[in-house]
Amino acid sequence: MAAIRVNKIASVVYRLGLGLDIDVTENLEARSGNVVVARIRSDKRVYNELELVGGRMAKIGRGDVIVGALGRRRALQGFVGDVPETIQKGDEIHLLNMGGVVGVARSALRELGDPARLEVLGMAVKGQQILNVADGALESVGSLKDTTLPPIVLFSGTCMNSGKTYACSQVIKEMSKRGLVVNGAKLTGIACCRDSISMEDHGALRTASFLDAGYASTAGLDPDSMVLMARSVLNEVSRGNPDVIFLELGDGVIGDYGVLEVLEDPQIRSAVKVHVFCAGDMVGAWGGQHYLAERSIDVHIFSGPVTDTEVGVEYLQDTLKKPAINARLEPQRLAEEVVKNLDFLSLTK
Repeated sequence: MAAIRVNKIASVVYRLGLGLDIDVTENLEARSGNVVVARIRSDKRVYNELELVGGRMAKIGRGDVIVGALGRRRALQGFVGDVPETIQKGDEIHLLNMGGVVGVARSALRELGDPARLEVLGMAVKGQQILNVADGALESVGSLKDTTLPPIVLFSGTCMNSGKTYACSQVIKEMSKRGLVVNGAKLTGIACCRDSISMEDHGALRTASFLDAGYASTAGLDPDSMVLMARSVLNEVSRGNPDVIFLELGDGVIGDYGVLEVLEDPQIRSAVKVHVFCAGDMVGAWGGQHYLAERSIDVHIFSGPVTDTEVGVEYLQDTLKKPAINARLEPQRLAEEVVKNLDFLSLTK
């Protein structure tokens, strides 16, 4: 075991409270969530930033020693990668996302180029144990029956970058500035704090995500673990007696991140009062609604790029018979429509 001075600590390990001098071991284990110390081997002109503990974005370049965590990614518009089967000092792995999740890349989006290449220096340890992001996890809660859950406003969508985070944040802003107590959570995706930070910046008083529950990524997570994680996070953000919880599901309703497991969990479904579905186009909106309807999951409002012009708005309202409201152009109207579905709440509380 030796100590290594690192340059940058990624947000994926923010709950572990690490300093820049880190004890590392060369006896490594290829396990999701294990904390890796690595040196960047390549410079990049795009996708060359790392989200640090605290949420600040920092440029990275060849020679930087960073701290990340092993994880899996299945991005439609980004990198695809896995936890390696084995790992040793000197191995080459890759930076899979800006939050510091690392692994072995399988494919990449052309616009992003190849992922940054990393040389494994070791794994962070405390005592004789390899650190894992699960070491900082919040309390695990198997059932929400004893949790007082307020109404949940749920944001899901067709895929990443379909407008979920923006729409969610705008409605949080409209509600919180009128005096409502709002908390927020993100239950699916890959570790990155910017979505939770966006919720807080727009008025959420308490936030939590799957990362707080000890997971660097929900890609490939088994259904039982997915539901346990989701209930634990919701239990956390129910604290403080909020009027409403805003819940964002990263990635799309079809995918490998466990979105459907959350949507189908009866304890969560019973608390969801409004479901905002974000889509990039009319086919995505139509397909998303039909896919969810087959599973008896309601969509109440459409948003996202499909509502950027009247073409999509008219189609959704005339054909699918649902309100279609653009979060950028009409955030207050979107909030009013959400409140209408909540029955008892008022924007003038």
